[in-house]
Amino acid sequence: MKDGGISLKKSVFTLGVFLAFVFCLSVSVPVHAQVTGATLSGTVTDASGAVIAGAEVSVRNTATGITKDTTTDSAGLYSIPNLIPGPYEVKVTAKGFSTAVQSNLTLAVGAQQSLNIPLKVGETSTTVQVTEAAPQIELTSSTLMGQVESQTVLELPLNGRDWTSLATLHPGVNLIETQMDYATSARGNRGFGAELTVSGQRTTNNNYRLDGVSVNDYANSGPGNVIGAALGVDAIQEFSVLTGGFSAEYGKASGGVVNAITKSGTNGFHGDVYEFIRNSALDSRDYFARSGNTPKAAFRRNQFGGAVGGPNHQGQDVLLLRL
Repeated sequence: MKDGGISLKKSVFTLGVFLAFVFCLSVSVPVHAQVTGATLSGTVTDASGAVIAGAEVSVRNTATGITKDTTTDSAGLYSIPNLIPGPYEVKVTAKGFSTAVQSNLTLAVGAQQSLNIPLKVGETSTTVQVTEAAPQIELTSSTLMGQVESQTVLELPLNGRDWTSLATLHPGVNLIETQMDYATSARGNRGFGAELTVSGQRTTNNNYRLDGVSVNDYANSGPGNVIGAALGVDAIQEFSVLTGGFSAEYGKASGGVVNAITKSGTNGFHGDVYEFIRNSALDSRDYFARSGNTPKAAFRRNQFGGAVGGPNHQGQDVLLLRL
């Protein structure tokens, strides 16, 4: 009986080691979050509207040169997920048809873009170039979503350089102004990040995602340090705010989803240096301060930093230095 027990323990131990080994092999495969990248799909047809099966669709990111290819199925449909947000060019070829090229296509973070491409009968060597901007209307998703692009992130003044505060630019998103003071211990129990209510839901019902990873704080509130700011706005390329109707793949939210991505994917070295100054020497006294000859309260805030990045051999961005 004793030997049987030892044998059983050995079998259980061997099985545990085997399962651990299999798990290590499974997690070594790179996984890409579909809700972080964009998805481009559509139908390839001929001039009469009949679908074309087996057409080759190539999508190239014009900023990085990275290309993804696929072919249409028997119904003429194609779908390319996990595309890094940015500018794209779509090229479609099929035997007996001219090559079609659609440029000026911009894909946003988490977008599900539909692009139907008609082909004309002709030689493959003949190219039909479409330079007009591709339609940006999402026809494949019912998600209520607002977009905050890179230019908006960089140019709008932000008190404290908190990128999550830009979510309030969209309808249905409001900042709770009656938050507890940072000096109270109760504030720590609720989290120090910005408290946003999305579509009337509780502030802890939101999900903040950065490059596909949830970054909610320990109280399930918005990310933030002890002064309530989520720093790193200069590292954010863009983000979307989902206020309703989003699919279950996002998860962990019954309120809203703030889906952000960091900068990446240029073919040259790039960087920035900044300093944002707030100083009482630049302020003016109000009417009551002037009438009572009250001096201005001293206030000085200097936020400065910088970042330098460059491409690797795969055309992906590598952060070299960030202060």
